[in-house]
Amino acid sequence: MAEFFNVLPPDEARTRWLAAVTHRTDLSESDEAVRRAILGEPVVVGGIASPEDLPAFPRSTVDGYAVRAADTFGAGESLPAYLTVVGEVHMGETPTVNVGVGQAALIHTGAMIPAGADAVVMVEHTQRAAEGEIEVLRRVAPGENVLQIGEDVRRADPVLPPGVRLRPQDVGALLALGLTGALPVRLPPHVAIFATGDEVIPPDQTPRPGQIRDINSYTIGALAAQAGALVEWGGIVPDQPDALRSALRLALAPPGAADMLVVTAGSSVSARDMTADVIDSLADEFGGPGVIVHGVAVRPGKPTILAVLGGKPIIGLPGNPVSAMVVFWLLGVPALYHLSGARMPIRPRVHAALTANVASAAGREDYVPVALQEDDGALYAEPIFGKSNLIFTLVRADGLLKIPLDVTGLRAGDFGDVYLF
Repeated sequence: MAEFFNVLPPDEARTRWLAAVTHRTDLSESDEAVRRAILGEPVVVGGIASPEDLPAFPRSTVDGYAVRAADTFGAGESLPAYLTVVGEVHMGETPTVNVGVGQAALIHTGAMIPAGADAVVMVEHTQRAAEGEIEVLRRVAPGENVLQIGEDVRRADPVLPPGVRLRPQDVGALLALGLTGALPVRLPPHVAIFATGDEVIPPDQTPRPGQIRDINSYTIGALAAQAGALVEWGGIVPDQPDALRSALRLALAPPGAADMLVVTAGSSVSARDMTADVIDSLADEFGGPGVIVHGVAVRPGKPTILAVLGGKPIIGLPGNPVSAMVVFWLLGVPALYHLSGARMPIRPRVHAALTANVASAAGREDYVPVALQEDDGALYAEPIFGKSNLIFTLVRADGLLKIPLDVTGLRAGDFGDVYLF
C-alpha cells in the first residue's frame, strides 16, 4: 500500500478548494440584525449605503465663538481682533442669529453653526473686552473647529461593504443614520457533522474495551459555532460505504440541505477509510468535481480530504482529535466565512520565544500546542509534546505555534508566531 497521496501546502490546498466552492448562504432581510449584533450574535451584512449626510448640518466641535474666519486674520495676543457678540447658539436648536462682518456668536460643542459664520474660535483663545464685545487672541482658518455636512459620511456613500460582521462601532454607525429597520444579511452557514467508525460511541456512553467516545463531532461543532455556523450533528456512521453514502446524500438533499459537510475519521489510507471514494461516487448525482485535495502538507492532519459537491464544501478530517481540530481551524473555518461571503478575521497571534527545541521537516507546516508564560515582560512559549490523539495537549495549551513550510525546526530561544485559542 502506498504511504499516502500527493500532498499540497495548506495555503495552496485552501485556495484550490475554495475556488471550487460556488455555493453561498442565502441573502435575506432582517429587522433583528442590529439587536442580534448587540447581543453578540454574528451578523454578516450584504452591503449598505448611507441614506443621508452625517452630520446633516455644520456643527461646532468646541465651546467658543462662531465667527467669520476672515475677521480673525492677523489676530494675536499683542494685537487682538475685536468682535461684537450678537447672540448665543444652544445645542439642539436652529440658530436664530446671523454672523456678519465684525460679529461673533457664543456657541456650545455640538451646536449648529449659524449663517454667516465659517469657523469657531475656542473660548480659551478669547477674553471679554466690554459688554457685548470680545477680544480674539488667535486667528482661525475657514472650517476650523467645525464639522462640515457629510464629513463623517455622505448620502449614498457605502456605509458597510458586503461581508462585514457587525462590530460595536458598526452598530453605532447604523444607529447614527437611523438604520434600525430591516438590513440585508447573510444567513448563517448550516453545517452537518458526521463521525465515522465502528469503534466510536456517543460521549454519554461508557466505552467497552476497544471503543472510544465521539469527541471530534463536538469540538468541531464548537469551532463552527464560534465562526457563526448553525451546527447539526449527523450522528455516528458505521464503517460501511453505503451507510456513509446515505448519510451524505440525505444531508445534501432538500429540504433542509446543509451548506457544508464535515466527516471525521475515514480520511487515511486503510482498508476501512472510504470517505474519498464515497464522496466521488456522489459527484454525478449532486455535481462535481468531488475530491479536490487528498493530503495536506501539515502536521498534524496530513490525511485531510477537501471536496466539493454541488458547489458546497465537504471536508474529511483525520480521526485523531488534535489533528481534526487543527485542520478544521486551519481550513474548515475559512470555508465557513467563504460560504457567507464574510471576510475572514485576522487571527490573534503573539511572538514568543521557545523554551525547548521543536523538530520539523521542510515542506510541511507544523502546528505545535504551546503554553505561554510571561517573565519580566518577555513572552515564552513552552511546547506541549504529545501524539495527535491526545486531546489534553490542546486543553493545556494557550495556542498553536506555527513552524513554516521552509523551516526545519526551531531551537530554544528562537522566536515564533503563536496563534491564540
